[in-house]
Amino acid sequence: MQVCSTRDTSIRLSFRDSLISGLPPGGGLYQPSPPPDLRSEIASLSDQASFLEVSTILISALFQEEFAAIDRQSATASGLAQTAFPFAPSLSWLHDDIALLELFHGPTHAFKDFGASFLAALLECFAGDVKSSPIKVLVATSGDTGSAVARAFWRRAGIEVVVLYPSGRISLLQERQLTTLGDNIYPLEVKGTFDDCQYMVKAALADSDLMALTRLCPANSISLGRLLPQAFYYIFAGLRLRYRGQPLFCVPSGNFGNLTAGIYAARWGLPVEGFIAATNLNDVVPRFLESGEWLPRSSAVSLSNAMDVGNPSNFERILAHWDRNPAAIRSHLRGLAVSDKEILGTMRCVYQEDGRLVDPHTAVGIAAARRFCATDRDRSPVVVLATADACKFPEIVRRATGVKPAIPESLQDLMDKPKQATRIEPHYEALRNFILK
Repeated sequence: MQVCSTRDTSIRLSFRDSLISGLPPGGGLYQPSPPPDLRSEIASLSDQASFLEVSTILISALFQEEFAAIDRQSATASGLAQTAFPFAPSLSWLHDDIALLELFHGPTHAFKDFGASFLAALLECFAGDVKSSPIKVLVATSGDTGSAVARAFWRRAGIEVVVLYPSGRISLLQERQLTTLGDNIYPLEVKGTFDDCQYMVKAALADSDLMALTRLCPANSISLGRLLPQAFYYIFAGLRLRYRGQPLFCVPSGNFGNLTAGIYAARWGLPVEGFIAATNLNDVVPRFLESGEWLPRSSAVSLSNAMDVGNPSNFERILAHWDRNPAAIRSHLRGLAVSDKEILGTMRCVYQEDGRLVDPHTAVGIAAARRFCATDRDRSPVVVLATADACKFPEIVRRATGVKPAIPESLQDLMDKPKQATRIEPHYEALRNFILK
């Protein structure tokens, strides 16, 4: 697989090189070039294929040449799939119009486990003995990304993980998940917003002097190694629902990596009706779809904190995918914004009607899907991506439903462990100095 810049297709490198690389010169992000054509592989898969079977077929097709260049018996598509995915998504029905693609059955109970676990396994597979080539993994988080990356890379030899998170803007449980591991995990509590954290990470990856001094590996969805495997569960869901026609995916969206992965799945050959970008009050994308003007702004605090992003970096890939043509984007993507009041009302309604507790991010997707279904019922099912377990947001769930979700024992133990984090100012130099130390 080759990749190129979203802003200059003449800037190219191999997929393997892109894993440990900064940002493309001149800005933008890397994207597969040319896009893979997996229509025959998708068509060959059974409607009841397991997620492991789907992943193995897709990994083999995507990285056939990469595996051929590795002289190790363990470097196989099957081996990588089994290492990366000891957990799997599942489908359930909210009612006849709406299906939930449950993505919270991994070790940190959030969809970010899929990309983080795959990236960790991929780096070990491609890099071989990482002890001889130390890597510093760098990631900014608005909630679940940091804990998933920290857990996936915890105690992996030759790898250090630096996690930036906005102080006071993630849940207590999310913070405990990334600040209690220790060892090779270094949390940085930034006195600012997620946008500040994201800017600092991008500045580090664009710092050629710093990149020459240390091997930095991005672990946000900036990295294709984390983004591409998220397309696998779209294909898994599409196969399971093939008998119902082409699905419309409704994606709770903050930094827009998850939605970008779905668009990639469609480009690879998955038949879909389209996508709904469900945002909270940080509605820069719905506003763009209405006006055609891209006007990012500072993020605002909401109940769905992991989606509090005012300048989503992955929308760069979506713009490039449709040649920055707003009309073309609108023909495939709808945008709906959901208020905090609507989030709480949806969580309450789902519990009363279905006995199901959902987290505030999944509630954004359900609210948008219901609003869409109320105006257009003659379509294939809407698939809402259920991005996190309700147990990660107990106070908000209790506020909405009166019921506090049970917290798994593995997560309860975290609350008694000491927090280990370094507080820094929201300035790039603070991050650069920390990395160099």
